[in-house]
Amino acid sequence: MERRLVGFAASAFIVAAVLSSAWVTGQFTSHEVDRIAGHISELAARDQPWTRLFRAAEALTGVACLAGVALLPRVRREWPGWLAFAVLGGLLITSGLFPLDCAVLSAPACEHSALSWSHHIHTVVGVLSRVAVLAVMTLLAVTWQTWPSWLLAGLSLGVTGLALTAAATGYLAGLAERAQVTLLAAWLVYVALRLLTTGPPSSAGPLTGAGASGGPDIHDGLAGPGGSGRPHVIEQGNGPAVLVSAGLAGAWFHWDRVAAELARNHRVIRFDRPGLGLSPPSPTPLTLYGEAARLAALAPAHPEQVIVIAHSVAAWHAEAFARLHPMRLSKLVLVAPRPAGDGRRGTALGRPIGRWLPALGGTWGAAAVARLVGPAVHRLRTGLDDRDRVHGGGRVLAAAVGEWLACRGMAADLHAVRADHPMPGVPVTVISAGPKDPYAEWLAGELDAKLVRLPASGRHVELDDPGAIVDAV
Repeated sequence: MERRLVGFAASAFIVAAVLSSAWVTGQFTSHEVDRIAGHISELAARDQPWTRLFRAAEALTGVACLAGVALLPRVRREWPGWLAFAVLGGLLITSGLFPLDCAVLSAPACEHSALSWSHHIHTVVGVLSRVAVLAVMTLLAVTWQTWPSWLLAGLSLGVTGLALTAAATGYLAGLAERAQVTLLAAWLVYVALRLLTTGPPSSAGPLTGAGASGGPDIHDGLAGPGGSGRPHVIEQGNGPAVLVSAGLAGAWFHWDRVAAELARNHRVIRFDRPGLGLSPPSPTPLTLYGEAARLAALAPAHPEQVIVIAHSVAAWHAEAFARLHPMRLSKLVLVAPRPAGDGRRGTALGRPIGRWLPALGGTWGAAAVARLVGPAVHRLRTGLDDRDRVHGGGRVLAAAVGEWLACRGMAADLHAVRADHPMPGVPVTVISAGPKDPYAEWLAGELDAKLVRLPASGRHVELDDPGAIVDAV
């Protein structure tokens, strides 16, 4: 999938190169603009006949640049160059949205007329765009250390110097600007060709360790199903085993208070599902059977039995584990279980999109979105700081979306498991969240479980009332 994303990014840069060369046609369609002295941006001035065409071309050039950067797999050492590339894309979009009022160099009367704020914005953005082009070429050339990148960066720097001289003397300013834009198009083509010939770049690097000092044993657990690699696992305490499975997009540190209490008399095992917390992403979408198998892999070996605590959608995984592995379980605690619906699978788009999400989670675009909104949304939902900044990473965002997309399929599989496999005769506690939880009440009756009502609790029982969970265990 990463190779395909790189191909899409390269295509976006080729499109940007073509669109940035639209000025060539303007040499023959806009006769009022001086072909040598006039600015290229004058082709898109409001008083020109093809203004909408050239404004659209410039804005779409910026969109294509942003799309190309967003689809690229993230490489940490290259971030300054791609950040400058994204800034350049934004400046080009701004330039297209705020055109000149008239052709300044080609129509001398223009500068003596009252100019709008759009005209002044375009002028400032034009200067910033030239600086951004130099920054992009220089920063990526320093990173890549290839002779074509150094050649194009050096030529662009030299032509920029000539453009400044031409602007100061009033001669050949338009010609120098055309040379600058031509070099930008050549640079875009070079970037696309380099991406296509070198393939996907290496990943952002290994994950950092958890900040869980002071007792818990942090290690890599058993390999999960579907080739997801080794999940991030924390064990603490001694005694009967308790396996904790977090809810939708949850992380290990949401259960710190519960684990600290239980670890006094139990061996508490916490883990992060693929892509969440500090676990690496999985190349395959989430499935109910896969998550039940993951619980079986993390639970102690038979004949030792385990107590399973599961929150929200993880309650489905835990119930499936109980039904599919009845001899492995001693007690089941379902915290604010998510309703499983009517068993319909819904549309078939979830799995194809889910296969793309791990690769998309490693792109610059996902990283930017997650960095902007992830920690804030996490704090809004849980009231906790983002431990180790895990929710500011693109892979966690992609994994959370993947879990949400997989819910319909997992719910349908849960209905099938319920029909084919009886529930073992183990103690079950269902903890409802909120003053009224009809699904929790129904599930408690269906599983012959003890129902614990927490009318004052929110959906995050493990944060709001950890004592209720400890008492249930």
